[in-house]
Amino acid sequence: QVQLVESGGGLVQAGGSLRLSCAASGRTFSSYAMGWFRQAPGKDREFVTAISWSGGSTFYADSVKGRFTISRDNVKNMVYLQMNSLKPEDTAVYYCAAKLLGSYYSPQYDYWGQGTQVTVSS
Repeated sequence: QVQLVESGGGLVQAGGSLRLSCAASGRTFSSYAMGWFRQAPGKDREFVTAISWSGGSTFYADSVKGRFTISRDNVKNMVYLQMNSLKPEDTAVYYCAAKLLGSYYSPQYDYWGQGTQVTVSS
């Protein structure tokens, strides 16, 4: 069992930065691949980025490549999402998720956090 709690969301102007954090409970955290998804009002939940269990591989949606960076600390049981050059279209609720197997891009993750709101003003 893994419990996930996101933090770090807020209101930022376009061009600004935010760093989201995801705190995970559970002794097996380092076994899980971790992902960030987002959902804007009226839209489906979409893949943002993911990182392998070791942190050795990372994956990004084209829309955030070069602006967002995912990282993890398996000692602290934390996952981070550094978001730079934010755009109004990045406005969404951001969710942290964990999975053992399967595609990083698919939303079929085993555990989800409650989400944190990110709002980017123009």
